[in-house]
Amino acid sequence: MTTQTDIANRIPITAAMILATLMNTIDSTIANVALPHIQGSVSASQDQITWVLTSYIIAAAIMTPLSGWLSQKLGRKRMFLFSIAGFTVASMACGLSTNLAEIVIFRLLQGVAGATMMPLSQTIMLDLFPPRQIPTVMALWSASVVLGPIIGPALGGWLTENASWRWVFFINVPLGALSFLGLFLFMSSDEGGRQRPFDFLGFGGIVMFIGGLQLMLDRGPSQDWFSSTEIWTETIVMMIGLWIFVVQTLTAKQPFFHRDLLSDRNFVGTTIFGFFFGALLFGVTALLPTLMQNLLGYSALQSGFASMPRGVGSFIGFLLMPFLMRRISPRLLLLFGIMISLFSIWQMMSFNLLMTSKTIIQAGLTQGLGSGLLFAPMSVLAYVTLDPRHRPEGTTLSTMIRSLGSSVGISVMQATLIRQTSFAHSVLAGRIVPSDPVIRATLPPAMDPTTDFGLQVLNGEITRQGAMIAYDQLFGYLFLTTLVLFPLLLFIRPARATTAVTVEAAHE
Repeated sequence: MTTQTDIANRIPITAAMILATLMNTIDSTIANVALPHIQGSVSASQDQITWVLTSYIIAAAIMTPLSGWLSQKLGRKRMFLFSIAGFTVASMACGLSTNLAEIVIFRLLQGVAGATMMPLSQTIMLDLFPPRQIPTVMALWSASVVLGPIIGPALGGWLTENASWRWVFFINVPLGALSFLGLFLFMSSDEGGRQRPFDFLGFGGIVMFIGGLQLMLDRGPSQDWFSSTEIWTETIVMMIGLWIFVVQTLTAKQPFFHRDLLSDRNFVGTTIFGFFFGALLFGVTALLPTLMQNLLGYSALQSGFASMPRGVGSFIGFLLMPFLMRRISPRLLLLFGIMISLFSIWQMMSFNLLMTSKTIIQAGLTQGLGSGLLFAPMSVLAYVTLDPRHRPEGTTLSTMIRSLGSSVGISVMQATLIRQTSFAHSVLAGRIVPSDPVIRATLPPAMDPTTDFGLQVLNGEITRQGAMIAYDQLFGYLFLTTLVLFPLLLFIRPARATTAVTVEAAHE
């Protein structure tokens, strides 16, 4: 319950919540550029090391639905403080880990502890500010959500090069302490105890669905997909979980998520947007550091700095947001954001092994601008027509879907990359005939296929070329997938140019 004291202290409360949200979202990608270093330190394979990323995201996706219920039961302040404290302690434990299993376990705990931060901070900020300031506030909150995954690689690269990969986790300790102190001092206590009956069956269905889906996607490439009993088992668990959740939502007296959310066209449309947006943003930011370090020879610091322009583009988009959203329809802004994002992916489709960092910077700057134009109007449109009583559940559901999109995007892209790299390698290797005099004359002496050393060097170069082909094909798939977002614009109800008025009308 928002009090007059909270309203009077809304600036420091908002600053503390934005810092906590930024810390949370930075941590979803800060480990990206450090993955090769972590992989070598804990002796993990390529498919195993991605669990450092996906374990965090899947834990957050599973626990996010509980945030609304827990905040009502325990009180919003107490719940937020528990989340920050747990997240900070788990971050320190990640930095102290000595093997892959420990890192994955503590990353899971990070995701569990931090799951409530994003939906709870969004709900509190919507309650603290008057309707006319909602577009500006949502732009600020959206900045923390989008800039976090973009700042993460640059910060992670700098910390990895100048300290060690462990500092990508230790950095959360001072950030967590500051946000904890800000909320503890300025936010009023809320005793809670106002929860409605908890739908254990519906929540169990969500856990089964998300857990089964993520395990199937992550384990599929190493288990030869559906030729494996394990993958079939995980698929069956996923389908049963989805069936339980759908039936429970449609028939239960008190479902886990209120059925009215499904009747709001804008909320449903923007939530689907969020799924694809999460897959696009997190998938690309997870792939590019590996491309730069493994194929182009960049250091962790160099790949981090090459990723920074993505943040500059988003920052420019957010600076323009308050101005644009008072003059241009949010739905039209979404259209511009999709088109700019498509153009950035088109630029990535021409990536090659001879390109300079300028090509990566240009594509990153463009994609960052597109992300900035997408997220803020998407956040506003989601709640323009939604009953204020359903905001806590709405923010929870949309955050969960966006997190699910992120984890699915990373897993699908990684699996596709491995498959396409193997295919491209086999095609290229099949065209190298050692007895062909033209090929022998063309190849440098170091790649002489008639010697063991030369054959190893040649195979390494074929793998490198095949991986680059696979990346370009993957960007092509992303381009086609992003086209799916255009029809969703017809589904979302248009809003008047002055978004603040529209939001205010929705509150009346």
